[in-house]
Amino acid sequence: MKDHLESSIFGDHEETIEHVEHVEHVEHVDEAHAAPPLSRRELREQELAARRRSNRRAGKDAKGGAPRGKPSIFRRIVVIVLALAVIGGGVAVAYKALRPVVEGFLESNDYPGPGTGEIRVTVDQGAGGSMIAKTLAEQDVVKTSKAFIEAANNDPKSAGIQPGVYEMKKQMAAADALKILVDPKNRLITRVVIPEGLWASEIYAKLSKSSGIPVAEYTAAAKKVSELGLPPSAKGNIEGYLFPASYEFGPTATALDQLKQMVAESTKRLDALGITPDRMEHVVTVASLVEGEAQNEADRSRVARVVENRLAGKMSLGFDSTVNYIFKKRGVPTQQMLDSGSPYNTRRFAGLPPGPISNPGESALEAAAAPVAGPWLYFVTVDLATGETKFAATYEEHQRNVAQFQKWCTDNKGKC
Repeated sequence: MKDHLESSIFGDHEETIEHVEHVEHVEHVDEAHAAPPLSRRELREQELAARRRSNRRAGKDAKGGAPRGKPSIFRRIVVIVLALAVIGGGVAVAYKALRPVVEGFLESNDYPGPGTGEIRVTVDQGAGGSMIAKTLAEQDVVKTSKAFIEAANNDPKSAGIQPGVYEMKKQMAAADALKILVDPKNRLITRVVIPEGLWASEIYAKLSKSSGIPVAEYTAAAKKVSELGLPPSAKGNIEGYLFPASYEFGPTATALDQLKQMVAESTKRLDALGITPDRMEHVVTVASLVEGEAQNEADRSRVARVVENRLAGKMSLGFDSTVNYIFKKRGVPTQQMLDSGSPYNTRRFAGLPPGPISNPGESALEAAAAPVAGPWLYFVTVDLATGETKFAATYEEHQRNVAQFQKWCTDNKGKC
């Protein structure tokens, strides 16, 4: 019997063993008790019975049809383990050996979900599907990388997963984890739009409102000069280098991280305009004056030219915007404001103010970097409603333009 089990497991010729056993049995039969010769019909029946047994062992049907196919690997393993149990003499042996095999075949590579707790997962810029799957598996968000990849392959939106930080759970079903990642609304980011011409203090307030970080932390971060990435010519003053644009900050970004990103954007734009670090402070300061004085896009380059022409002539600039910066008040300055002794008061002091008076945008930087050629020394906005501005090369012409502005104020009481 032992020989027969081993033969069944490893696929030896069972018919040969059966034949040998039959021969041995016949050899021990007493001739006196030998069975009488079989008739032709009996021999035929025995032959058919033997053939049916052989067909069953070979995996054929009773009529000798085609083979049913090879047993699965799982069935082979089960047969082996059961045989070893019989040989070893115990069901406990079979159970102990068979359990991990069966569980290995039946165990899913995915969690059923919905998951527990909270965990933040970062999808890095440029991360592909396999990298995302690996990250999720390592953080136990999904059970296996394979489960997530299979889910992603069945969803065309998976190709649009965006970098960022996502709030997820541990031990989620792969399909549920994918649903979170394919929706960009689930990214944990701070979105903020910074318009042109704001003071740094106004920008801090906007950033704080969006991020929840106190304004005081932005003010403190602005003093960390060695970490901000400012050009040397800025002399540690961040005003003017917080480039106005639309920003997205991750949930772990500090006040310093955000300011550094904005400064980097500003210096990048200046570098693209061909402005060397030693000239950046001059260009940004002029651009901030353009941002504060030019009402219309078409006037920006001419305002920049007026600044440069007046600087070349050792004239004071006489800009209200610089006085407004001193007091952080917008509108027409009062006489008390105009009498300020601050070096930012370009009504009283010649030359550029000590630094930028706002954070200029792209077009103001372009105007300051390459002002249009022209003889103008003066300009005045003659219509505050439309922003119409007139430029003059002589003081007499300028006075005529000023008279036009005064008439507008008379006609529009309370608006000047």
